[in-house]
Amino acid sequence: MAALHLKYLQELEEYMNSGRMQEDFECSPEERRLEMLEFLETLMDVAEVADETATKLIFKNSQLGALTGVK
Repeated sequence: MAALHLKYLQELEEYMNSGRMQEDFECSPEERRLEMLEFLETLMDVAEVADETATKLIFKNSQLGALTGVK
């Protein structure tokens, strides 16, 4: 089972909100920039899966879920 690391997500959010990620990006060589962009793309993909999963967890076996077809 995958471990859930809320602290890491909170630190990542702070890193992005503080502007440090943008600063790091601007001061990084091209290879590191590409790595950062790939990381963000993967993070956005995971966020989409998280949204779908949360919807299923919340609405599964509920009347609203039955009406909307959530399985």
